[in-house]
Amino acid sequence: MADINTLLVSEPAIARAAPSEDADSLPLVDFIELLFFAYRDFVGDPDQILAPIGFGRAHHRVVHFVNRHPGMRVTDLLDILRITKQSLGRVLRELVDEGFVESRAGAADRRQRLLFPTAKGEALARQFVSIQGKRLAGALEASGPDGREAVRRFLLAMIDPEDRTAVERLIQRADRAARARPA
Repeated sequence: MADINTLLVSEPAIARAAPSEDADSLPLVDFIELLFFAYRDFVGDPDQILAPIGFGRAHHRVVHFVNRHPGMRVTDLLDILRITKQSLGRVLRELVDEGFVESRAGAADRRQRLLFPTAKGEALARQFVSIQGKRLAGALEASGPDGREAVRRFLLAMIDPEDRTAVERLIQRADRAARARPA
């Protein structure tokens, strides 16, 4: 078991940390806990879909992003997920073997691997979006008339400042492509 008394934190994370105070006295500790519980339930819904087929959360994230960005390069997916090439390789291999994702050579560079959802992968991604969308819609409705925009601003502000613009562009590009695809 790892030594729980040792905390390894990157310098940027330390720089963003609040001044040293007793953790329990911080006024935002309730929000920290709410984020833990919200994340648990938000990903718990897809977990229930994935468990019978032996997949986990990494599979969920890969299926989601490959479906949102058909033809994306493996290197781009690595940048988005911030996981090791070895971890992604295992997950991709399983998704390809089970028929959820297709990996093709790039047209300009045959060494490049481009990822596409199969019909089976698209159906799985739709299940995730449906179940998570219902949870989000209910929470946004409970947040009041300006809830959607306030939550959007909050979530964007939670992303490291140097990544925000790239994340917004990624989402906008996927939204435009989704609207352009035949229904």
